[in-house]
Amino acid sequence: MKILPSIGKILCLIMLIIILSGCWDKTEVEQLAYVVAIGLDKPEDEENLVEVSYIIANPEAGNQAGGASSDEPPQETISFTATDFVSSKSLANTVISKQITYDLLRFIIVSEDFAKDDDFIRWIYDATKAMEIRRDIRLMVTEEAPSTFIANNNPKLDTRPHKYFELIFRRGNDTGNIPPSRLDSFFRITEGDANVFLAIYGTTKKRQNNNNQEDPDDLLAGELEYTGVTNTTQFAGSAVFKEGKMIDKLTIEETRIAFLLSNELEQPTEILTALPDPFKDDHQLTTRISKEGNIDIRMKLNDQKPTINVTVPINMEILTNHGMTEFTEDNKKRETLEKSFEKTLNQKFEEFIKKTQEEYAAEPFGWSLEARKKFRTIPEYIEFDWMNTYPEMEINVNTKIELENFGRQSDLPDLNEMRD
Repeated sequence: MKILPSIGKILCLIMLIIILSGCWDKTEVEQLAYVVAIGLDKPEDEENLVEVSYIIANPEAGNQAGGASSDEPPQETISFTATDFVSSKSLANTVISKQITYDLLRFIIVSEDFAKDDDFIRWIYDATKAMEIRRDIRLMVTEEAPSTFIANNNPKLDTRPHKYFELIFRRGNDTGNIPPSRLDSFFRITEGDANVFLAIYGTTKKRQNNNNQEDPDDLLAGELEYTGVTNTTQFAGSAVFKEGKMIDKLTIEETRIAFLLSNELEQPTEILTALPDPFKDDHQLTTRISKEGNIDIRMKLNDQKPTINVTVPINMEILTNHGMTEFTEDNKKRETLEKSFEKTLNQKFEEFIKKTQEEYAAEPFGWSLEARKKFRTIPEYIEFDWMNTYPEMEINVNTKIELENFGRQSDLPDLNEMRD
């Protein structure tokens, strides 16, 4: 009778040993070197090699718990040449004492020259092989070499690199200054062979803004002129990829237009921009733009000349009114304002669409996904050949604007009366 309880105890001990044995190969946090960013560039005069740069975050920097030293640097950087950025981890351990891990990798930085190289696609596809590289990391293109960008990037407030990039990318998406630029979308669009992909564009260089000075949104990273003591790094606009190769750059304004004309891209929450005041030629009205639901896309692809009719529903708030025009009680003026804004946006949309047709022969809006629904089978869609047909399509855009409000205080005093 006493044998059974003994057997039960033995079985319990065996089960505990099996459960606890799962911790035998654990690695403590202080034994790991967390790479939060990888830079990729083409070495000069070296074939079949890549220059790899690491930003390695220090998880203990700024952490007072457990007596961690506040004198430790928030990051460590290293650049070297390797055959790829997967096996480069072991090479880095000739200098870095801790085990290199990509578990917290958040973005890949690529130089503009390398992104325009025909062989770039071969190197970036290594990211699909490593299990620890997440598919939602971001792809970023820099004007300079990644090693130079990493050395010059010096944020003043958010010194921890993972926190800095997380905040600035999140805010850039909210305002529409930069695209989401997820790596899984890059692979999907490249393999789909029907659209172009938009990646984040950034630089630590400053250069002259050669675009229209009257439109502050018509700029790229490096073109914002400012004074003060802050980081020199700018993230603005997009790098355009077609078939896995960079072919052009988009300004902030063009990037926002791509958002507004798409049902596939995650929409910004706060697009702030200035539009011409139809009542005062020397003033502009600052507006907050948001899209009211999805755009309406009507396609006729079986005609001799395929056509696309797009209706873009937009809600708009008026945030500034330097012309001091009273809109709230005058329905006729409100209607004039709506028509003026619709005309301005229609013109911007049409100009950008024309650019995608003539210069890219492809679009970043994801309209090809809507076009697939018009065909009974995939072979029929493939035979239609969206990318080659898109440049010849007739595309019409119609913007429908609804004015929501005119700021917290909508009524304005009479300027002439105040001056009398």
